[in-house]
Amino acid sequence: MKLATTIRVTPGSGIDMDLVWEAERLGYEAVWSGEAYGTDAVTPVAWVLAQTKKIKAGTSIMQMPARTPACAAMTAMTLQALSGNRFLCGIGPSGPQVVEGWHGVPFGKPLRRTREYIAIIRQILERRAPLEYHGGHYHIPYTGPGATGFGKPLRSIIHGDPSLKIYTASVAPAGLRVAGEVADGTLPFFMSAEKADVIAAPVQEGIAKAGGGKRLADFDIVPYVRIAIGGDLAACRDAIRPQLALYIGGMGARSRNYYNDLTKRLGYEAESGQDPGSLPCGPARGGRGGGARRADRRNLADRPERADQGSPRSLEGGREGPSDRDIAARRRDTRGAARRRRSRTVMQGLPALRHCITLNPALIWVGTAVARAKSGLSSMLPSPLEDMTL
Repeated sequence: MKLATTIRVTPGSGIDMDLVWEAERLGYEAVWSGEAYGTDAVTPVAWVLAQTKKIKAGTSIMQMPARTPACAAMTAMTLQALSGNRFLCGIGPSGPQVVEGWHGVPFGKPLRRTREYIAIIRQILERRAPLEYHGGHYHIPYTGPGATGFGKPLRSIIHGDPSLKIYTASVAPAGLRVAGEVADGTLPFFMSAEKADVIAAPVQEGIAKAGGGKRLADFDIVPYVRIAIGGDLAACRDAIRPQLALYIGGMGARSRNYYNDLTKRLGYEAESGQDPGSLPCGPARGGRGGGARRADRRNLADRPERADQGSPRSLEGGREGPSDRDIAARRRDTRGAARRRRSRTVMQGLPALRHCITLNPALIWVGTAVARAKSGLSSMLPSPLEDMTL
């Protein structure tokens, strides 16, 4: 198993390079940078690669509708050339709200777009012939409405690395199957070892469809594991609840929330609600008792002394969830009335945090949002040489 960490761009202070350098010193495999509708994913990766020597950096993810496949391939080839092949190319379709509401293009068919996008990138990197592609989403050279007729197939001026690893941000089973078939890895946002097949089974189906000797052992599964470390276990759980609530209860449209659907497949139908836009409110209906045990399976929250002794298999039996006053305060801090309303109950129903990873046949990286204490960074970054089976 290999470890990685995520990076964040903070306006005014930029990227915490001390975190990156410490991760590199400890032997972490990679750092990952994402994008939504603010900072982009590529610029932070370039910044990190320019100031490091060994650690890899990847996009998690570049939104496909935001850039053409050829643009993504140019970006990848450039970063590979500048970094000594330390760039990892993560792509994804994003969601309809961002694609149509931010980028102003049709959401279309994300599975077809993913297949075509990866095929075009690989064709550019392989450089066997001038680029030509005619699919459902992309036509190169373009010959549709408004075309001049002057376009012609072109071959990349520089030689890319055909072995570049391409990852997809897959959530639904169909997307995971596509990832197994055409990509080199996937970046599941939620994963639980108790239900590893929710992620692994569709991936294996895609790998089988790909044929050609492709194996799960050659495929990277890169789950995100949120980490909070501190003396108060309940406070650690509280620190991660809002982010879980944001995605499970408030990310996406009322009728289409892929994260909510995934949470249900992981066994939390009652906590997730039938409709993420009409989740019940109030402690009595949302349910706090026992919730810590349920949501602990996807994250890690613990006291430093317990973490130093080795990662626990269970963090069950913690204190009950946040008070109504705490929930109300978080609601005020969450932007958008609709998102606040949909997130509130999930914070009550999914109180906190554990994540187990035991998918031995696959290479697994752990993407961590690391909580660092004033006492020192190194003590808060787990060593990749330690046993990290939780």
